[in-house]
Amino acid sequence: MAAPICSTGWRRYLLWLAHEHLEFRIPEIQSIAQAVGAHLEICDSGYDLKSHPFVELRLPSEEDARKIIGRSFLSRCLLELWGTGQTKEELHETLRDYPTDLSAPYMQKDTSFRYHVAAFGKTLTMKRKKDIIDALDFLPFQGRVDLKNAEHTFYILEDYGDDPTRTPEEPYRTFFGRWIGDGQRKLIDKYAVRKRHHIGETSMDAGLSFVMANMAATKRNSVVFDPFVGTGSLLVSSAHFGSYVMGTDIDSHIVHGWGRSTRHNKKWRGEDENIRANLRQYGLEHRYLDVLISDAARSVWRPCQLFDAIVTDPPYGIREASQRVGTKDNNFVREEDCDWHSPTKTAYTLSDLLTDLLNYAAQHLTVHGRLVYWLPVYRPEFSQLTSAGDSSPWRRSGSTRSLTPRRSLLTPTENTTPSGTSTCCWQKRRNRNRERKKTHKPR
Repeated sequence: MAAPICSTGWRRYLLWLAHEHLEFRIPEIQSIAQAVGAHLEICDSGYDLKSHPFVELRLPSEEDARKIIGRSFLSRCLLELWGTGQTKEELHETLRDYPTDLSAPYMQKDTSFRYHVAAFGKTLTMKRKKDIIDALDFLPFQGRVDLKNAEHTFYILEDYGDDPTRTPEEPYRTFFGRWIGDGQRKLIDKYAVRKRHHIGETSMDAGLSFVMANMAATKRNSVVFDPFVGTGSLLVSSAHFGSYVMGTDIDSHIVHGWGRSTRHNKKWRGEDENIRANLRQYGLEHRYLDVLISDAARSVWRPCQLFDAIVTDPPYGIREASQRVGTKDNNFVREEDCDWHSPTKTAYTLSDLLTDLLNYAAQHLTVHGRLVYWLPVYRPEFSQLTSAGDSSPWRRSGSTRSLTPRRSLLTPTENTTPSGTSTCCWQKRRNRNRERKKTHKPR
């Protein structure tokens, strides 16, 4: 039996994860802990998290636990873990051994409590739930039962695994704990793209936008930048956590809200359909700095540390054209024509886009700043080496398992040198590709 308090004096907590975006769940929790300044220890329980969405944490205080669960969008709830066991008898034994000085404050006569029984991988009958609660009569609760407004809620969670064809009669493991807080998954519907004032064909899903903001460790009064801002979905999620937000985009129509609407029942965009209106819709306009019409391949900023985080979803030419300012023959515009000239655009290759993005982050991120972006990969051939080079400080944090090209979320561990070595391998690769194109002779 694991001790309720580890050797450092930290208490045990149980995190019930949402069963989606499996590989992003733990990195999100780790990033949130860094953002809120909480120390976190993830225990190795030998559980396969892809089949069993329960993970044990150790935290120094309940305040830190509430801060973490209060930002997570890939977690259902967090419990202070009192006991666990593979059988009913083992669970009851761990509950009897739980220190009285830790449980006594929640069992006093002047308090109220209730039980909540839930299961993963199986629907429990009312009879089953009643039997589980009746078996806990040995716990010395003296307070009154209040099913609606209880001061303390205690969860009994049964884990049956995620395989519906092999659901066991008895759970693999049962957990008992005091409820600390729920994740923020209810906000996904509030911020849903379908309810947003200004949307486009590639507007980022609300849930994934919040996950990216958490992965970037955004926090109050930090400055977050999106070089491919589009309709500003990532700015909305970052501003929700108190960050000041700004961005750039090469498409003036999407920034200003001009032209045809992407809604099925509307032909043209409205007069006030723009990025700022999206933040105003959620009461976040005071966090909006500005959005510029600019080519991300040509930085408009002087080379200095400006942003605490860069969070972006670059265009890769699938649903949205990937373009940059330029011409095939490199013609120059005469000075007298500059006032009315509209810059021409050319294709923006994936290798050049990633090179420029990493160089951009190396120049403009603050120390310990984070870059979070989506990368389309073919999973069987994707590796850490091919994504950023062997000596790079950038690390892969997860991707979706699929045989088709999908997006993979990457974040740097930290940017300790704004002009460091993270981009050298990309620069060499781009130069090598250019040399090959020059020497290639068509048949």
